Amino acid sequence: MELPLVVGVDGSDSSLQAVDWAVDEAAHHGLPLRLIYASLWERYEGGRPSLSTERPAEEVMAQHIIASGVERAQRRNPAVKASGEVLPDEAVSALLRAGSEAWGVVTGSRGRGELAGLLLGSVSLAVAARAVCPVIVVRGSEESRQGAFGRVVVGIGDGAKSSAAVRFAFREAEARGGALTAVRAWRTPAHAHVDHPLIVDDAAQAHEERASVNLDDALRQAAREHAGVEVRRRPAEGPAHRVLVQASADADLIVIGAQRRHGHVGLQLGRVAHALLHHSQCPVAVVPQRV
Repeated sequence: MELPLVVGVDGSDSSLQAVDWAVDEAAHHGLPLRLIYASLWERYEGGRPSLSTERPAEEVMAQHIIASGVERAQRRNPAVKASGEVLPDEAVSALLRAGSEAWGVVTGSRGRGELAGLLLGSVSLAVAARAVCPVIVVRGSEESRQGAFGRVVVGIGDGAKSSAAVRFAFREAEARGGALTAVRAWRTPAHAHVDHPLIVDDAAQAHEERASVNLDDALRQAAREHAGVEVRRRPAEGPAHRVLVQASADADLIVIGAQRRHGHVGLQLGRVAHALLHHSQCPVAVVPQRV
């Protein structure tokens, strides 16, 4: 059975942007689309007897939100098979459970009711940190969400050889018919002979060359498997989180890996992932990697 692309909806503008992005993504990969709205109204109202024949307001709203989302998806691309479901559960739990049998999970950057000052909603953060499938948080400019740049970026960290994130990024670039830019950040240690400029230059060159080797090693296998994808290797000096946030400015999607340690159920995101989820200027795909 073909796994669906799951998208969480709650009626917010952010979730509607996520629906639009998910429809396009499903079309790129030939996937069915499953829209989910999580609501606990049944837990609080379903068990109480009532003399009224009217449906609870929360039930009416939930059904309206999911029906509107499905209609929106069908209008955007009738060729994508879209279905919707209201689940009697808390949002994070519902999306994590759905993600265990999904190609990926798509969320907006902020949900209905999130505080205006938040850069990222709590649901999106929790799902990205714990899901066993790729999670795409749709954020950034309209240009990037519409795929105007023709470029996918993948961040290459330590131990990224043949990683799930690299393979995911290649598949995305191939499906979109765009280029892939692989970024490896490097830094010269602060203690590297500050009194000898020539030695500092030599040290910087050595670190840059090592970053280039890391890029080649990380990309080699996937590049063979996706020979039609144009690949650009970019070693860049600076902290990884800053380098990748800057790289998101003219990308359609930025892909990063997230380690999932067996038996660990807490939040599992590092500094780079947090920075991108809060500050990226394009959608962010967090791809789990078992260690």
